[in-house]
Amino acid sequence: MFYDAKTYLPDDLLVKVDRATMAASLEARVPYLDPRVVEFAWRLGFASKVRGGEGKLPLRRLLYRDVPRDLVDRPKFGFGIPLDSWLRGPLRDWAEALLDEKRLRNEGYFDQRPIRRIWTEHLAGQGAWQYHLWDILMFEEWLEKNGRAAFSGERAATAAFAG
Repeated sequence: MFYDAKTYLPDDLLVKVDRATMAASLEARVPYLDPRVVEFAWRLGFASKVRGGEGKLPLRRLLYRDVPRDLVDRPKFGFGIPLDSWLRGPLRDWAEALLDEKRLRNEGYFDQRPIRRIWTEHLAGQGAWQYHLWDILMFEEWLEKNGRAAFSGERAATAAFAG
């Protein structure tokens, strides 16, 4: 707890919460860091908080009163952005321009046929290709913004060296 309070919270988690909320003009509260809660947690012995490899026992006991056990007793997992629907909706025109068949063919970095296939499947809801597409879109966006000249020079140097 001491290590978390001195390093992990202020140097990692709280920084991330602060940046994420400020970016959206939100004010976040961290109720478990209320001084009364922290003092209470410090007074509890280890055996009161952890048993059999399961932690946060006082919090779990409170949650069991009002929350179904299957929601409390499950592994942690993150959350993702709705990239699949964003690519079909508000980002569709942007993605379509970057994944244009002629553009991909002219650049020569990717075989446009499988990219166009998974893009078409994604738009039709026939596959969960959003993360594959996102990698390609990020490369294409980077290339669009600042990579063409540097990349073409590197490509020419590589070709000259190989040939």
